[in-house]
Amino acid sequence: FLLHACRQFPGCGNIVTFSQFLFIAVEGFIFEANFGRKRPAIPIRYYFIMVAMFFTVSVVNNYALNLNIAMPLHMIFRSGSLIASMALGIIILKKRYSISKYTSIALVSVGIFTCTFMSAKQVASDSSLNEEDGLQVFLWWLLGIAALTFALLMSARMGIFQEMLYKQFGKHSKEALFYNHALPLPGFLLLAPNIYQHAVLFSQSEPFQVPVIGLTLPIMWFYLLMNVITQYVCIRGVFILTTECTSLTVTLVVTLRKFVSLIFSILYFRNPFTAWHWLGTAFVFVGTLMYTEVWNSLGPFLAHWRKRPKEE
Repeated sequence: FLLHACRQFPGCGNIVTFSQFLFIAVEGFIFEANFGRKRPAIPIRYYFIMVAMFFTVSVVNNYALNLNIAMPLHMIFRSGSLIASMALGIIILKKRYSISKYTSIALVSVGIFTCTFMSAKQVASDSSLNEEDGLQVFLWWLLGIAALTFALLMSARMGIFQEMLYKQFGKHSKEALFYNHALPLPGFLLLAPNIYQHAVLFSQSEPFQVPVIGLTLPIMWFYLLMNVITQYVCIRGVFILTTECTSLTVTLVVTLRKFVSLIFSILYFRNPFTAWHWLGTAFVFVGTLMYTEVWNSLGPFLAHWRKRPKEE
């Protein structure tokens, strides 16, 4: 939905994010917080810190799409969260990793750089712009890259912060999901004009009859509803994962999910994607697979599978 909406209504990320936060907050207030009667297991001050990071990451990532950042590049760049998570893990948690882990991160870094560099060339060589306009577009693009980098590091820091909280206070994924979405709601007042503007645009979209129930409503509101539901399922799974795995493992799973989104974006929307972009994407995800040491896991399985015919 976000890919389709951003093509039709650039800058609509705020209304999408607000809808997701509102839905999850209302659901959590009823079923998790018991209409405010249940006290949080983790002190509320820690949730305020987490929320500040979470809200900042969401808004900055949305605004990056308004700074000449193409959606495929946006997805690939955010796949570098594995790099950021490892780097901050070394700095903050004093972790150390094997040579293969560092090699996999190097591959991911090369993939991110390749895709970023090729997109920079595409922006700079836009023949439809004069020199002054072309420079202005390129400078906005650089600002978009800076915004994505900031959001990347902030997201990694948030993951480490969550990991430390769960070790100290126990696993409370549903509670964290509720407070992470309820506490930032007042912050959307700063974005109210933009949200209202896109709500009006959504209402003016072509009518659509919902299958089965026969209700007719603007198609963009239907898309938004479907997006809210699917994102709820997705984000709830991620929060459960944060209580069971380290921040690096969670980052890896989210990265692979973004890869599926990227492929869908390219095939369905026919986004411009050169051979260099494909090479960069390959580096990113081969590096991710190396990090998981999937080859070592498959080794014993394949050896057992090869022996079976002889034994039979």
